[in-house]
Amino acid sequence: MISNQILQNTLDGLKGITRIDLCVIDLDGKILATTFSEAEQYSGAALEFSQSPADSQTVSGCLFFKVFDDHQLEYVLLAKNESDDGYMIGKIACFQIQNLLVAYKERFNKDNFIKNLLLDNLLLVDIYNRAKKLHIDTECSRVVYIIEINREKEGNELEKIRTLFGGKSKDFATAVDEKNIILVKEVTDEDDMDQLYKNAESIISLFKGRGDDKDVHIAFGTVVGDIREVSRSYKEAKMALDVGKIFFEERNIIAYQALGIGRLIYQLPIPLCKMFIKEIFDGKSPDEFDEETLTTINKFFENSLNVSETSRQLYIHRNTLVYRLDKLQKSTGLDLRVFEDAITFKIALMVVKYMKYMESLDY
Repeated sequence: MISNQILQNTLDGLKGITRIDLCVIDLDGKILATTFSEAEQYSGAALEFSQSPADSQTVSGCLFFKVFDDHQLEYVLLAKNESDDGYMIGKIACFQIQNLLVAYKERFNKDNFIKNLLLDNLLLVDIYNRAKKLHIDTECSRVVYIIEINREKEGNELEKIRTLFGGKSKDFATAVDEKNIILVKEVTDEDDMDQLYKNAESIISLFKGRGDDKDVHIAFGTVVGDIREVSRSYKEAKMALDVGKIFFEERNIIAYQALGIGRLIYQLPIPLCKMFIKEIFDGKSPDEFDEETLTTINKFFENSLNVSETSRQLYIHRNTLVYRLDKLQKSTGLDLRVFEDAITFKIALMVVKYMKYMESLDY
C-alpha cells in the first residue's frame, strides 16, 4: 500500500503544475492526502460515490473519481474543479496513483521474495519460478551486505540506502529486523575487494553527521554467481558481523574473507574452548596478565615476532623486551619467539575473547 506521504507528494506536485486542488479519500471516508483545508466536508459525498456504479461524478462543484487497483476500488479522488480541465487533471491523477499502486505492489512482492530467499524459505524450483515472474535476473553476480544501525533515530535509513543504489534494478535493499538492513548488491567481473569495501564506505557516508556513524557496522559475504546462492552470502555476512565484533572491534567494515582464524574459533563449542585454555594455561586465563605484559604481547604479534622493531615501537631497550619475554615463558611455558608457541598463545587470546563475548550474550 502507498504511504500517505507518497500520496501527499503526488498531489502537491500535480497542484504545483495544474493549480487545481486535489484530495484522496479512503473507503471509510478518511482524508489520506489533500491540497486544501476544507476537504473533510466532502467525506460523506465520497462515501456515497464509492457505493455508486459510476466511475466519475460531479457533486457540489467538484469532480469525484474512483481509483482502482487490479479492478479493486482503493480510493476516491476529488478534483476541486468541474471544468474540462478539472476532469482531465483528475483522470491524470487517477492514472498516476494507479501506476504508483502497481509499482509499490511489485516492490513489495520483490521485497518479500528477497526476504524469503535470504532466510532459505523457498524451494529451489520456487526460487527460479518466482524470480522469472518478478523479472529478477537469476544468473547475476551479487554480494550481500548487512548494515547494522540504530534505526530508531531517523527511521528512513532503509530509504536512504534504496535511494543510493536505486538506479540499478538488480540491487535490492530490505530489512529483516529492527536493527539490520540487508543490501543484495549486483557486482561486475571488474569489481574487486577494494570496490566491495568502497560500496560499504559509501553506505557509511550516508550517515555522517547524524552523531552515531561510528556505530554503523557493515559486513559482507563472498560474491555469488547464481540467485540460489544469495542466502549463502547472507549467512557469511552474518558471521562476519558477529566475528568482527569479537576480534576486530576497531573496524566498522568487515568482509567474510578477512575473518581468518577468527572464523574457525567462532564455530568452536564453548566446552572445547574451556578445555583448551585449561590444558595450555592450567586454568589461568591468558588475558589476566598485567597491562604492560599484554601491551608487549600484542605489539610483538603486530610486528610479526620481530624483537628489534617491537622494542623500538615500545620505546624500550631490546634487552628489556627479551627480559619480559623470558618472564612470560617462565609463567606460561610458552616462548613467543618460537613460532609454534606464538601461534598457541595468539589462538588462546582469541579463544578467551570469544568466550567472554558469548558469556556477555547470555546476560
